[in-house]
Amino acid sequence: MSTGLLYHGFHISDYKYENVEYKNGTITYHVLPNSRLLICSNCKSENVIKKGGFTRRLKTVPIGTKSVFIKFFEHRLYCHQCKLSRQMNIPFADRYKSYTHAFEKYVISLSKRMTIKDVSSLVCVGWDMIKEIQKKHLKANYKNPALTNVRKIAIDEIAVGKGHNYYTVILDLDTGAIIFMNKGKGHKSVKPFYQRIKRNKVKIEAVAIDMLPSYNMACREYFPEATIVFDRFHLIQLVNRKLSDLRRMMYRETVSYIDKKALKGTRWILLKNPENLLESHNEHARLEEALRINKPLATAYYLKEELRTLWNQKNIDEAYVFLKQWVKKASSAGVPILNKIANTILGHRNGILAYYKYMISTGPLEATNNKIKNVIRQAFGYRDFEFFKLKVYSMHKMKYAIVGI
Repeated sequence: MSTGLLYHGFHISDYKYENVEYKNGTITYHVLPNSRLLICSNCKSENVIKKGGFTRRLKTVPIGTKSVFIKFFEHRLYCHQCKLSRQMNIPFADRYKSYTHAFEKYVISLSKRMTIKDVSSLVCVGWDMIKEIQKKHLKANYKNPALTNVRKIAIDEIAVGKGHNYYTVILDLDTGAIIFMNKGKGHKSVKPFYQRIKRNKVKIEAVAIDMLPSYNMACREYFPEATIVFDRFHLIQLVNRKLSDLRRMMYRETVSYIDKKALKGTRWILLKNPENLLESHNEHARLEEALRINKPLATAYYLKEELRTLWNQKNIDEAYVFLKQWVKKASSAGVPILNKIANTILGHRNGILAYYKYMISTGPLEATNNKIKNVIRQAFGYRDFEFFKLKVYSMHKMKYAIVGI
């Protein structure tokens, strides 16, 4: 083996090949440092003397299915200029690590397409070493997402596992990148992001959130100059929940067996958009029958469908008139649940109508949350939150995100 192959195959320079050893299915190359490496690692002085040392054996890129190691003597050098003894500098590996830089790069390239468990099995090392290499790479590239050009953001929480564990996630709506993630949900979980925004002197123009009071309060405190836009999908989701509650209540109060049978199993039909009803399942007829026998349910359903057109108005003025008329209809319908919905919408009208100033929603964040859940499922959960957070930050920039176990 030539010294040139040592460089081109394993990215090791300033070392010369001595011999090779084949043992227990592994290949070990013995190398010697060139004299120009025998300098002080601090002041670079050549006025040094050897003061012992120790033998190091580092794992590097495999050859086929064979594990490959680089073995060499790491000298301890006394510098006459610094008056101190230090270990010599090793250019192809980090101090205190048992692998080379070339091995790190190899692991990272495999990790883009394989799980940690698969990579560790392929390269014959422990799971923790692969995780360590991944975490180092992620820290170097994704630890602090850039905030310089952030103007419009979406804030939402994601539920993880069965223990009601929540993470607050913030998305840059212009780039689609996750720029912040923190344990918990609500007001306190947003504060560290505000502190970063303040340090970087970033001005947030608009924030898309749902209508829960916790994030609403946080935005008003931390981003007082930003326009709050309430997500339209969450608003329709709220109306759908109330419609389901009304259907359930009507079913309990209905005495007639025929009417009960007509209402039973219509929950998802009521929540579907009319254009998505399936003729093959006779859903149009079932919907019409359920609405025919129950006037309050019919009123709520048609008002729900009418509310969907709020976001199709030409401008904010027309949208304001439309919303005002809708609230009046809902309030005078004589259905208590509709009255509650009308009051909720009236109290949030500014944020709802703000859509016409900044046409944003939490939709892109909802899609990203699904990707985050997939990452969690792949790894069967994460004990190291920092590692998990770094993986989430990397999802946007990497074509093949580093996957889990």
